[in-house]
Amino acid sequence: MNTIEKMSLNNLKKGWGRASKVTIPTLLSCLSIMIFTPFMVLYFYIAAFHFDCSLVGPISQFSNASFDFAKYLPSMTIGAFALFFVWVLFQGILAIIPDKMHRIIPSYQGGDVLGAVTPAGLKLPYKINGLQAWVISHIAFVGASFGLGLFSPTIIFDNLGPFLWVTNIAGFSLGTFAYVKSLYFPSFPKDRKFSGNRFYDFFMGVELNPRVGPIDLKLFFNGRPGIVAWTLINISFAAAQYAKFGTVTNSMLIVNFLQALYVLYFFWKEAWYLKTIDIHHDHFGWMLAWGDSVWLPFMYTLQALFLVFNPIELSLPYAFFVLALGLVGFYIFADANNQKDRFRQSDGQTLIWGKTPQSIACEYVTEDGVLRQSRLLVSGWWKMGRHMNYTGDLILSLAYSLACGTTHLFPYFYFVFLSILLIHRCIRDEDRCFSKYGKKWEEYCAKVPYRLIPYIW
Repeated sequence: MNTIEKMSLNNLKKGWGRASKVTIPTLLSCLSIMIFTPFMVLYFYIAAFHFDCSLVGPISQFSNASFDFAKYLPSMTIGAFALFFVWVLFQGILAIIPDKMHRIIPSYQGGDVLGAVTPAGLKLPYKINGLQAWVISHIAFVGASFGLGLFSPTIIFDNLGPFLWVTNIAGFSLGTFAYVKSLYFPSFPKDRKFSGNRFYDFFMGVELNPRVGPIDLKLFFNGRPGIVAWTLINISFAAAQYAKFGTVTNSMLIVNFLQALYVLYFFWKEAWYLKTIDIHHDHFGWMLAWGDSVWLPFMYTLQALFLVFNPIELSLPYAFFVLALGLVGFYIFADANNQKDRFRQSDGQTLIWGKTPQSIACEYVTEDGVLRQSRLLVSGWWKMGRHMNYTGDLILSLAYSLACGTTHLFPYFYFVFLSILLIHRCIRDEDRCFSKYGKKWEEYCAKVPYRLIPYIW
């Protein structure tokens, strides 16, 4: 461990940010994720484009001694590199343009805002203009492709394989840059977190809020190139389905609609997102850099990709059921988030389900030695469970999968992955809260005994 790491470990090890202890199982799990997830994305690509989304098909071929693996690999093209570079540059430009949406829509919380207090006691400024970036990006894509015919709307689907190479290179490069930057030119040195293990620091990240000029790397890559592209990728997949079969199925429309609803809500609540575990606690390392670059655009869009190769026209009763399930999930997800946001914004001077909200007053100390106050909401959805927003998210993600029928496991991967992710996040978040709030967190857990599923867990 070098001098910089030793100093930071001594200064920050008692903080309530990311955990400092690293065990052998933890390292092995991180190494496994780094090795196997890139191959998993490639495997799903091969299953989709060569085996009609059968997850068993590739395995049966891999076991064949005469199997030629190279013919299943996507090509690497200069055009894909150029398109990706232009896309990220375009999103970078949009990220620094002053927001106008909050003037057009008064209820939208855009513009310059302050984030949550960091472990070092900082409140950092952010430029919130994601909704504006999403609107401009979609007008540009739809106008240039469907409107002017400058390129085919299937351009993303047509280049999906080459993009797989490009984004992997970008993700690994960004993760390496983030680690080197954290050692030699950090943006906010006191908010770094060293574990004492270099590989773990590379994987999980050291800097909490790395910045390059006006761009906050974590907010930008968590919430711009990949998530803005999410709905564009789905539109391109819908166009590909139409090009292949001469129709866009109701299942494709439902998936596009529900996922667009989710993405739009993310940008509508981008200021609130600054208070979530993603921005408030997670450091920016390989996991986020690669995940934002590769995992999000390829694996979050599996349902629409599945429907390109397996067009499914749902019966009207089943289609209404799936749509209703998705809307219920979205309502729980959004309303739970809105309750907590309204509680924070009004300092508790609001009504939740028609009643004055109850809460538990807490205190915590930041690394600058300042005693700060906070309150844990114990009303509404947050009385039913400690993470009811995650519950709604899971119901919504299940609807995405059910829209694809029940013949393949392929479109259900996102629901399985999200379940594992959110359960793990529940545990991680609660460990941090216990470190931060101590006995007050235990008091909160006694009042709200269920985590994710009321009366069960």
